[in-house]
Order: sequence, then structure tokens, then C-alpha cells
Amino acid sequence: MRTIQLRFLIPLCALCVWTASGQQKLAQTGMKFITVATDARAVGLGEALTSVEWDASSMFFNPATMSRLATPISVALSDARYIADITHYGGAVAFAPAGGDYGVFGVSLHFVDYGAFEGTIVDPAASLGYDETGSFHPSGVEAGVSYARAINDKFSVGGTAKYVRQSLGIAVTGFDASGARIQSGNSVDVVAFDFGLLYKTGFKSLNFGMVVRNFSREVEFEKEPFQLPLTFKLGISMNVMDLTRMEHSDHALLVSFDAEHPRDFAETVRMGVEYRFQDMIALRIGYVSPQDETKWSYGIGLRRSDIMGALGFGVDYAYTPFGLFGSVHRLSVAFQF
Repeated sequence: MRTIQLRFLIPLCALCVWTASGQQKLAQTGMKFITVATDARAVGLGEALTSVEWDASSMFFNPATMSRLATPISVALSDARYIADITHYGGAVAFAPAGGDYGVFGVSLHFVDYGAFEGTIVDPAASLGYDETGSFHPSGVEAGVSYARAINDKFSVGGTAKYVRQSLGIAVTGFDASGARIQSGNSVDVVAFDFGLLYKTGFKSLNFGMVVRNFSREVEFEKEPFQLPLTFKLGISMNVMDLTRMEHSDHALLVSFDAEHPRDFAETVRMGVEYRFQDMIALRIGYVSPQDETKWSYGIGLRRSDIMGALGFGVDYAYTPFGLFGSVHRLSVAFQF
């Protein structure tokens, strides 16, 4: 069995490393909104989640980690108040029919609202040298379908196919012979894919994870083509209380590390620590390096697993200092049935 596992793991690792390292274009990616995490627990852990098993929101980080869903249905909703009055919304639903015998299926949605902007166009005949063209509302959406399956008691795989669209609003590009405005829509869409792997070592709760996110073709708005922010991650995590003699039912201390290789930024290390008491109260801290403005993040969470005998409920909050841009607040709620 170990030989089969290694034969499966080695070519998949080689494919992911080749995919991530073979791209050398830096600072030339678009649709960056899909890299913004909306889930509060994820951000509280510095987004070091590649090897952490959890709820429906794992579709946004490593779909393989939802392969052993604890309940038949998991629902996660989140709201992120980002910088510059930009708002991100996220939602995901995962379900495991027949007790997970056929794997875990999921759907996810990420929407960003950039707010309203006032448009102008150069017009030498105007008194101010320009004309106002009215307000426009840029936005973006990412909708995905995911599937994950535990191959055996150690290996799990997962993938997501997603539709990504970004609209920059209606642009006025000039005037025709009659003086009427010539308008064009600035929007682009593309299909992208995520591929993930989770390996449970069998030593206590030690897990390894790997994921490639945002694999797609090149796209363009007008002239210059660009690529999505392809990212390759390796992660390791463990409940370090397993190494002590303390009562595990009351205390848990999750420590997680991710090494990230993005297409458009320097290699990044992410770290997250989460302390849970009686699986009800959680305190979190995350750290990311290198980063310009958002190195640290903090979070808190509350969980109840026995409401009305069947419904599980959780709420999480994350706070991220954003340097010169102020701070970012995220709120998430989760349900398990």
C-alpha cells in the first residue's frame, strides 16, 4: 500500500511543481480579487490552511481538505469589509451523500463590489477639457463546483472548476460623427481550475497538504493579455496537544504552516495558531511574510455542535491591520446539519 501511495504522490507533486515554477511572469496577473480570502477563520490563521481539514469554506483553499466532512451538509457564509470601501462576499455549500461513500460535492460563490466611480473622458471642446460620463460599478464574481474524495485512510484528493468574471463597467471611448458617445463594455471571463491533495501521515494528527490554484488560459480586456494569479502551496499542520499528556477533549492547539509560490509575488511563508477550549471557543493568530502591510491577523470563534439535537452553528471574526489603509474586518457564520 505504501508503494502505491508513493507512486501516486510523486508524479502529482512533480506536476504541481512544474506548473507553479514554470511560470516566470511577475506582477502581470489580473482578477486579483480571487486571492482575497473572505472567511474569518482562514484569515485568523494567516490563510495557512492547505493541510487543515474543515468545513465548506475549504473549497476556497484546498478542496481536498473537505473530503472527510464531519456532517452530511456544511454551509459557510462570509462578509469581508476590505480596504477602500471594497466589499467581498463568500458562500459555500458542501454535502456528502450516502455518508460520503461517493465523495463530497460542493458549490461556492465569491462576489466583490468595488463601489461606484465617476467616469470622465477627454473633450477639448468642453470648458474643463473633459466630460463626465456618469457613474460605473466595477465588480467581480467567482463561481465554483468542487469534488473531493478520500482514496483511503491517508490520501484525499479534490478539485474545483470555476467560472471567473470581472467587469470594469461601461466605458465611453469617444464620440461618433453626430456627437453621440461610443460605449464599450469592459468585462472578461475565464474558466479556471484548482487541484489539491491531503495526506494524513498516521502520526498523531500530523497532516500534509498541497494545492495548485487558479490554473487557466490567458485572457485580455483590450490589448495586453494577462494570466490569473496562479499559486502553488505546500502545507503542514498538527494539533500539538497530541504530543502532551493533557486532556485532549478540553484543549486543542492547532499549528499550521504553508509555503506559497505565487506567480506574481515573492515566495511567502504563512503561519497560523488556533487554541480551542472544549471545541467551543477559539482564539487565533496568523502571520504572513513577506508582506507590505498585512503581516499579522487575529481572530476569535464560537462553536456549538448540538443545537436542537442536530444543528451545528459557528460564528467567526477576524481583524487584520492593513497599515496605511486602516484595517480589514471579516465575519463568517457556519452551519452543519
